Amino acid sequence: MQTRRQFLKKASQTVASLGAISMLTGGCTENLTSGSSNKKPNIVYILADDMGYGDVSGINPNGQINTKNIDSIASGGMAFTDAHSGSAVCTPTRYGVVTGRYSWRTHMKRGVLNGWSKPLIKPDRMTVASMLKANGYNTGCVGKWHLGLGWHLNNKDADTEDWKLDKKNVDFTKPVTNGPTARGFDYYFGIPASLDMVPYVYVENDLATAVPHRIIDKAGGKAFWRKGPISPDFKHIDVLPKLTKKAVGFIERQSTDKPFFLYFPLTAPHKPIMPAKEFQGKGGLNEWADFILQVDWTVGQVLKALKRKGLEDNTLIIFTSDNGATPGADFAFLEIHGHDPSYVFRGHKADIFEGGHRIPFVAKWPAKIKPGTTSDETICLTDLMATAADIVDYKLPDNAGEDSVSILPALLGKTKTLREGTVHHSAHGEFSIRSGKWKLILAAGSGGWSYPRDDRPKDIKGFPPVQLYDLEKDIEETTNLQARYPEKVKQLTALLQSYVDKGRSTPGKKQQNEGPTPITKNK
Repeated sequence: MQTRRQFLKKASQTVASLGAISMLTGGCTENLTSGSSNKKPNIVYILADDMGYGDVSGINPNGQINTKNIDSIASGGMAFTDAHSGSAVCTPTRYGVVTGRYSWRTHMKRGVLNGWSKPLIKPDRMTVASMLKANGYNTGCVGKWHLGLGWHLNNKDADTEDWKLDKKNVDFTKPVTNGPTARGFDYYFGIPASLDMVPYVYVENDLATAVPHRIIDKAGGKAFWRKGPISPDFKHIDVLPKLTKKAVGFIERQSTDKPFFLYFPLTAPHKPIMPAKEFQGKGGLNEWADFILQVDWTVGQVLKALKRKGLEDNTLIIFTSDNGATPGADFAFLEIHGHDPSYVFRGHKADIFEGGHRIPFVAKWPAKIKPGTTSDETICLTDLMATAADIVDYKLPDNAGEDSVSILPALLGKTKTLREGTVHHSAHGEFSIRSGKWKLILAAGSGGWSYPRDDRPKDIKGFPPVQLYDLEKDIEETTNLQARYPEKVKQLTALLQSYVDKGRSTPGKKQQNEGPTPITKNK
C-alpha cells in the first residue's frame, strides 16, 4: 500500500529534477521583457483525450514514454499532483471546462454525446470564451468539440441522438447552429465529437469543409471507428496533424497588442489509436506509446509557435487530459513492460476510482509561475472559468461557474486550501465526493468499466453500497473504511447533497439543476 505522502514525495522529486534542468538551460523569469507581466496574459489550454496521469514522464518517475515537451511545461512551471477531471468520460468534462459547471446539473446524467447530438450548452450560459471575449480577448477553439451541434435537418422530427442517423437527412451545405462560435469563440476548426464517432467531417466556424461523399465501414481493434458518412478531405490518421497546424496558425495570426485564448481539445490518444507514420514504432512499446509521443509532438509545436511570436513569457499554457487512460491502451501489455497509464491509481477511464478522473495537469507562465514547482492542491477542470476570471479581475455572476474555483493562488505559489469538496462522476452516473484526505464513493463498484462493475449484479454481490477511503494512507483505494467511520460517511453524503440542492458548490445564490439529480441509485 502506497501512502499519499510517499506518492507526493516521488512526484515532487521528479518535477524538482526537471526544474533543476530547466534552470541550467535558462528556464527562469529574469529575462522578461519590461512590463510584460502587467499585461493580460494569453491563455492556451490543451486538453488531451484519454491520456493517463502515468503517461507523462515528468510526473511519473516509472514511466516508459518520454514526453519531453509536456515535461518542459512542468520544468518551466508547475505540476499538480491532485488534479481531477469533472467526469471520467469525455463530454461531461468538456462541459465543465467550458462552463465551470458540473455537467450532471444538465439533463445529461450519465454517458456522453455523439456526433449528431443536440447542443448541451444553453444559449444563455456564460462560457470561458464568452467571458474572456467580453474582457478584450481574441478567442479560438481548435479540435474535438463533443458538446453537440445544431445540424440542419431535412426532417425536423428525426431523432438526432440516433447513432445511425441517415446522412441524407443532414444538409451539410448549411451552417450548424449553437456551436463554438455561438458560445464565445471567434474562430473554430475541428470535428463534431470523438474521432471514432460519425460524421467524419471537419467544421470550420459554422460550415463543414466538405460534404460527405460515401459511407465508411466500421473498423476494429485499436484503430476502431464506427460506420458512417465521411467527407473527401477527411482521413483519421491525418486529423491530429491537421488540428496541430490549425492551432499553430491561430497563434501565428494573433497580434501582440491584444491577448488571446486558445482552447485546444485534442482527438488523441483516444481511439482510433492511429499514430502518424513518423511516430510508428518510436514509443518502443505499442501503438499507445507511439500516439502519446505524437501528442507530445503536438504540444511541442504549440510551444515553438509561442516562442516564434515572442509570446512565451506572458502566456499561461496548461496541458491536461479529459479523464484517465482508456483500457484500449492495453494495460496488461504495458504493465509487462513497466508502464502504467494510471500510475499507482486504481481503475481507468469511466471509473469513479482515481484512475478514472485523476489526470496530468501542468502549467507554465514564466512571468508569474516559479519553474520546477509542484502543488498538491486538489483542483478540478471546472476551475478554468474562475481562474480566467481571476486573472482578468472579473467578478463572475451567480449563474456562471457554479462549480469553479480559482487556482491562481496555487499557480502563484501561495499555500491555500482552495476547495471544500470536489465531486467526481463516473461514466454510468455514480457519484463520489472528495474533501481533504477523505473520498466517499456512493456506489458498490467502479461506476464504470473495471471490476467490480455496478451494472453487473454478480460483480457487486455482497459489497457494501458505499466506499470510504483515506487517500492520505491509501492512495490506491484498497481498504474500504465505510464501516469504521459511519459519521464521516454521513458528513460527506450531506455535503454532496447540499451541493446538489444548492445548484452550486461555491459561494453564491442558489441555482437550478435540470431535472432530478439523485446522488445514489436503487440497485
